[in-house]
Amino acid sequence: MKTSSIIKLMRPHQYIKNLFIFLPLFFAMKITNVALLSNAFIAFIAFSLTASAVYTLNDYHDIEEDRQHPKKKNRPLASGDISKPQAIVIMAVSGTVGFALMASLSLKAAGILLAYVVMNIAYSFSLKHISIVDVNIIAIGFVLRLFIGSVVTDIHLSKWIIIMTFLLALFMALAKRRDDVLIYLDTGKKMRKVIDGYNLQFLDTAMAIMASVVIVAYTIYTTSPEVVDRFHSDYLYLTSFFVILGVMRYLKIAFVHKNSGSPTRLVATDLFMQLVLLGWVLTFAWILY
Repeated sequence: MKTSSIIKLMRPHQYIKNLFIFLPLFFAMKITNVALLSNAFIAFIAFSLTASAVYTLNDYHDIEEDRQHPKKKNRPLASGDISKPQAIVIMAVSGTVGFALMASLSLKAAGILLAYVVMNIAYSFSLKHISIVDVNIIAIGFVLRLFIGSVVTDIHLSKWIIIMTFLLALFMALAKRRDDVLIYLDTGKKMRKVIDGYNLQFLDTAMAIMASVVIVAYTIYTTSPEVVDRFHSDYLYLTSFFVILGVMRYLKIAFVHKNSGSPTRLVATDLFMQLVLLGWVLTFAWILY
């Protein structure tokens, strides 16, 4: 069993999703608070390890389906680089260490992490086969990351941040399902049973709706009296420019390039998206700080 195979099984590239844990700090203008930042970082590590256990469980359960997938067939379990008994050990160790680390930080945060694990077990074995429910489960997972970040830093979450996170995650989850439908149309192979509940017309419409609502919700957030008063700035709406750019770029990648299967890889490899994210962070930070 190669170390590279273990790392690949744990999917560290997916840890970028867990950066949502730091958002409460960022929006509360406390990202420079060393003590709170330390708590968020520990929670990030704990959540990442636990998420790796969940990813391993999902790969273990989907091993036969993954072997039929043009990309997922190269995953360690599907390709045979890691055996099932070895995967169970990796899953148990990463899950136990992650949960123990979170519990040492906050029992409430550990409870949220447990809810995430239970939800994902239900997702892996049943809920991912139910159309619409499956993408909503993925979106809820991002919201739970926000809640953990809020708990470990003792920062109250704005309802707008929760709503926007859910909508954005739902938008990306729909894009992933669109990618699965395209593979089915091109090869005749169903990568997921839930594909029977989707088609391109529905997914394109749903993505367009979510994209529009995300932009509107973000604009309302940046111009709401509550936010303006809290941040003492009338210029937060300027960051909407980057949100619009990012959403439009994502739509182009999904509809034109037909390559929206992995949001994390997309962010890690697409220079346009990286520049948009950097522009958003720097502009927001400049206005707030």
